[in-house]
Amino acid sequence: MPYSLPSPPSFGDALPFAAAPQVLEFLALRRSTSAVTLAAPAPSETQLADLLRLAARVPDHGKLAPWRFVILDGDGKADLVQSLEQLAGRKGDPQLAAKLIKLRTPPMAVVVISSPRPGASIPEWEQILSAGAVCTNLLYAALAMGFGANWITDWYSYDAEACEILGVKEGERVAGVMLLGTPREPPLERERPGLTPLVTRWTA
Repeated sequence: MPYSLPSPPSFGDALPFAAAPQVLEFLALRRSTSAVTLAAPAPSETQLADLLRLAARVPDHGKLAPWRFVILDGDGKADLVQSLEQLAGRKGDPQLAAKLIKLRTPPMAVVVISSPRPGASIPEWEQILSAGAVCTNLLYAALAMGFGANWITDWYSYDAEACEILGVKEGERVAGVMLLGTPREPPLERERPGLTPLVTRWTA
């Protein structure tokens, strides 16, 4: 799908502020794409750069950028999956290897790693939430660009040995594995929560 992004604004620029009904329509119908339906083509290098730029435009108290990206595609992605398959084999749990299909199938994945800044005045919880916002922006931007996208975590997001293979450093955690590609079939709507039991209004 053709698209055009405005140039990145400079610090201190006055930014346009206007209603965006097309964004509301997108959010009303937004649906993640099943990972096993994602095929080539993946975002190009230019499209990926745009996606990362959009992903990084999130609330970030203190301007710490407490997150980073690891791109998985091509031979590198295949090598990583093979390493995780070997790890699953050493653990003796066939379910671990089976779950790798979601990572193996799509042509691209972007691992968003929460990387809180130690000693910062901003609470760590807020820094972690910012990484979650990055995942959301990346998911929505990929869908709006016309690609299929799915935000997952799995055993390799939490297993210490798998995280070491991924290059996750001490104090970091995997916030999301963002799977990207072109969907072979449209996603189907899923059940959504009723809001009545989830919404209250505070009174003194």
